[in-house]
Amino acid sequence: MRYEIDSPLLVSLLPTIVEAEDGLARLDERAARAAVAEGFAERRHFFDAIGALWVAGELVHVEDLVLHDARMDSRTPSHELTIAHLILRVRRRIWAAAPDWALAPSGLSALAGGMEGEGAALDIKSAKIMVDEDADDGPLSAELAEIDAILERSQRLLDSHSRLDVLELHETPDPVREKRGEDPLGLFDDEEWDEPARLRAWRKTVVIADGLPATLGAALIFDAWERIEPLRRQHWLGGLLVASYLRARGKVTSHLFAFYAGLKTIRHERRRARDRLTRLQAFLEAMVESAAAGLKEMDRLSLARTQMEIRFRDRRSNSSLPQLADFVLSRPMVSSAMVARELRVTSRGALNLLNDIGIREITGRGRYRAWGII
Repeated sequence: MRYEIDSPLLVSLLPTIVEAEDGLARLDERAARAAVAEGFAERRHFFDAIGALWVAGELVHVEDLVLHDARMDSRTPSHELTIAHLILRVRRRIWAAAPDWALAPSGLSALAGGMEGEGAALDIKSAKIMVDEDADDGPLSAELAEIDAILERSQRLLDSHSRLDVLELHETPDPVREKRGEDPLGLFDDEEWDEPARLRAWRKTVVIADGLPATLGAALIFDAWERIEPLRRQHWLGGLLVASYLRARGKVTSHLFAFYAGLKTIRHERRRARDRLTRLQAFLEAMVESAAAGLKEMDRLSLARTQMEIRFRDRRSNSSLPQLADFVLSRPMVSSAMVARELRVTSRGALNLLNDIGIREITGRGRYRAWGII
């Protein structure tokens, strides 16, 4: 009698699950004990933000993101760079919060930019009261009152048109149409796209993923996010929720996992395949690639830290070189202006410290110089 295993899940998916579980466990154990753990965790924020835009089809240079985060842009920030910086700030917010905060309804609402109805109403009322109290004392009270009257008449006109449309079509007002009163032209919200309902549908997959291995559950909720598309303007949030899910499950607790940094190495045909088995396998391979890249980067950072420690080992106790080493390890690249502001030294002093610490210059230009660990 011949024993055969014909299940596609066992044949195709299980080896990748084991490899992903092993890679993430090694990465988490190494990052938890490494001396460069804090700098490594901060650097992963930058690379994951760049990877998220890469997966979406946009190219943003990590150097521009570092300078934009330091508010030292060399040119006018692009729309893609602004989104990358938003992803960077959201990752930092998720990392600073509780492990399961991002997956909770309150966390999802905060990350999606939504507010509870009662809280928003209270804020609007309190702001309106403050404006009304200060309006009488201002020198432009008459002009502001005239503008308020015009806005009120315009709002009444728009409301009347919306009521006429409802009466002509003989339809009962539903919650979606009632909400359109605040946005009658549909410029901001699409009445055909119910984001709260889609978020509730996506959260049901999290319950299913809890009964699976952590890596497979993370791949499942990301695939559901890609298929359901709860947030049309924040499609990149799915990869950040994957990292939060792995942290909540206790798989990667030393840092916020950079899922997009590995996903960008997977071909688009596999990431967007019609077969769900192919997509899940691609997402698991992305975790393996990201874990392998993280281990290699940690080796580079550990070697660079050892070399820098040799240079300032015999320095005085109040030397700025140890602080400079920590700052260099936490950024993909640094400039002399960034170092001067971080260490509170002059530009000439920052250049002297960078020469003393012995890191590689990555630009090679005289007008604009930057250093980093490659």
